[in-house]
Parts: sequence; structure tokens; C-alpha cells
Amino acid sequence: MSKPAVVLVHGFWGGAAHWAKAIVELKRLGYNDLHAVENPLTSLADDVERTRKMVAQINGPVVLVGHSYGGAVITEAGNLPNVAALVYIAAFAPDAGESPGGITQQHPPAAVANIAPDSDGYLWVIPDKFHESFCQDLTADEGLVMAVTQKAPLGSTFGDNISDPAWKHKPCWYQISSQDRMIAPENQQRMSARMNPRKTITLESSHASLASHPAEIAALIDEAAKATA
Repeated sequence: MSKPAVVLVHGFWGGAAHWAKAIVELKRLGYNDLHAVENPLTSLADDVERTRKMVAQINGPVVLVGHSYGGAVITEAGNLPNVAALVYIAAFAPDAGESPGGITQQHPPAAVANIAPDSDGYLWVIPDKFHESFCQDLTADEGLVMAVTQKAPLGSTFGDNISDPAWKHKPCWYQISSQDRMIAPENQQRMSARMNPRKTITLESSHASLASHPAEIAALIDEAAKATA
């Protein structure tokens, strides 16, 4: 049985390379049609359009995976007909009319004070606070590289609302990071519960579970792919 394509969608303060370790694990599991979109993080509409274009280029079923803000992107982009499953990795899963910013305000994360705007309106994680905020279970060297290569979103992107959430129409899976300092675990629990996912797993992980627990992340994606084949 041929495996579906997997499209990986990064979140704020990272790019496609945040999926590096998970990509290697998925390849080991026999996934050869792997894609990691590079979103501009300039607006939800821009990011959704970029992701939709990548998914639309693929013939056949797609498992769409979003980390962090990437969950909002797949929620808006996931209604394309060839999307077979949605997998949320410590991710936002907004309902219609909700935004990542609105959800964040309900339970501000532990590291909220370590995020600062620049004079152009881009939001940055303070570089020397990045390791402790985003990826405290990775090495200091890995945290340094993530801090230096972080991709800042336009602050206004946080307020962009979802129209028709794909998780209401497609089978979905969710991974909660219990030690997350960027999206409060309480928010992850609430979002995942109302989605009625096929499966929810909780990892003792930082926000960067895709990098600190890549085998478990790949296994969840594999499960979603097999269940919707």
C-alpha cells in the first residue's frame, strides 16, 4: 500500500528546518513524499495561500501537519479535497472567529514576557531567552541555532481569525506538550478536547516537541496516515 504525502507546516519563530529530525524519522518509516512549506509569517492569509499551493501541487492524499501557529494554518488550509488527515503538534486549533492571539490571552504562556516587537512590527523571542522559552529540552547549542535563525512573525498575524475550521470536517490527531512555555498546556488541552481527535498524546516536552521527540511525532503522523489510507 502506497503511503500518502506528508506536508509539514512550521509555526512562529521557526522555519521549515524545524522539522529536520522528524523528516529523518518519517523517511525511516518509509515516507518518501515529504514536503515542508516555508511560510512568510506575514498574515494568516499569506501563510494559508502558500500552504494551499503546496498541497494543491500534490496528486493524491496528503497528511497535513502543523506545529504551533502552523496549526492555525492547517485549520484554515485543510479543507482542500486531497487533505486526508490533520495532525496538530503543540499547535493552535482555533474555532471559527478565533485567532491564536485571542486563545493565548485566555492562558498566557510562561514565556510571554520573553517576546518583544521590533520597530517594524515583527515579534521576536529575546535571543538569550530563546532556549529556556522555546526548546528547554534541547541542547544549548541547538537552542542557540534556533534563536539566531528564528523567523519572526508580523505581530498582526496573531490576531487573524479562522473562517471554517478544517478539524470540524477532517479526522485529526493532537500532541500536547506538558512543559510548553510558548502555548500554555491548558490551552492545548482545551483545543484538543473540543476537536474530538482520533487520538491525543501528551509528551513531557517543551514547545519544540518536533525536535526533542521526533520519533514520537513521526509515529503519530504515521498513525494518522494509516488510519486514513
